[in-house]
Amino acid sequence: MDPRIREQAEVIVDHSTGVERGDNVVISAPTVAEDLVTAVHELVGDRGATPVYLGSSPRADRAYMRAVDVEELATPDHLQALYEASDVLIRVRATENATQHSDVPAAAQAQRSTINQPVQEAALSSRWCLTQYPTPAGAQLAELSTEAYENFVWDAIVQDWAAVSAHQAQMVELLEPADRVRIVSGETTDISMSVAGNPCLNDDAEHNLPGGEVFTTPVPESVEGEVLFDKPVYQQGREVLGARLVFEDGEVVDHAADKNESVLTSILETDPGARRLGELGIGMNRDIDRFSYNMLFDEKMGDTVHLAVGRAYPMAVGDGNEANESAQHVDMIVDMSEDSSIEVDGEVVQRNGTFVFEEGFQAV
Repeated sequence: MDPRIREQAEVIVDHSTGVERGDNVVISAPTVAEDLVTAVHELVGDRGATPVYLGSSPRADRAYMRAVDVEELATPDHLQALYEASDVLIRVRATENATQHSDVPAAAQAQRSTINQPVQEAALSSRWCLTQYPTPAGAQLAELSTEAYENFVWDAIVQDWAAVSAHQAQMVELLEPADRVRIVSGETTDISMSVAGNPCLNDDAEHNLPGGEVFTTPVPESVEGEVLFDKPVYQQGREVLGARLVFEDGEVVDHAADKNESVLTSILETDPGARRLGELGIGMNRDIDRFSYNMLFDEKMGDTVHLAVGRAYPMAVGDGNEANESAQHVDMIVDMSEDSSIEVDGEVVQRNGTFVFEEGFQAV
């Protein structure tokens, strides 16, 4: 077994979820990630916790979703009950075919997101971690050799997360007291929003592994402007290119895409909250230096900003502020490396990917 698998398991168990004696732990992963699952089980046993393993199969799930009558889809209450009875949820992403769900109707996948919302809420109420195990399918999607992709994944995951946290805390200090944030990129993106009263969180791999972003929640009705997402959106096994959104009074009033616009439309039409923003995130993990068609990594990429339509994370919504509700939470990325800036209350805090607290920052 590659020793980095053991290191990843240690980060999951000790840093991301803090597994303790007596914890009930759910480990959800496909069989292709068996080495990581084994390492996690061993550590869970060392710490005196009790694991339950849920094997997953993208191939079997595709078969089910193509066979089921969409109108008969039902919330899996038994899975919800398991999550509610658990202290820790560890979910591992890995696949042997990254496009397994590409021929499942987008509307069916959107409907399942809606009915599974209570299950998702139960999962998020535990101490949870979502992570990635490198497979050849992931390498193909990222256009890398298997070895290069393994290096890419583990370099992003096995880090000094205390040092990462300290670096990112400088951006948290700028955003935490902020009222209005403006994002400008070239002539295609100029969007602003209020974040007043909402916490800014430091993602240092406590939940998502890898971590490497700071994020907060836009006040839903405050979002104004237009944004072009110049990185692909990979959703439902399909690639959406050139996604464009126009916001007025916080809602998407116009949208388009150069490829697979119907997928974007199905996301926005899931429910009313899917037309509002639920997250503003700023990528700061410069060990993620390439787009890999994996949002768990891509949203953390240095020199990027991401906006998510749909559900807001409760921990990023201040007391008394509105939390956008939706069955969707779809992140989309803007490249901020050139001809771009982030303004906080009228002051530029990042220009062309360099932060105000970093060497080389240029105010103008």
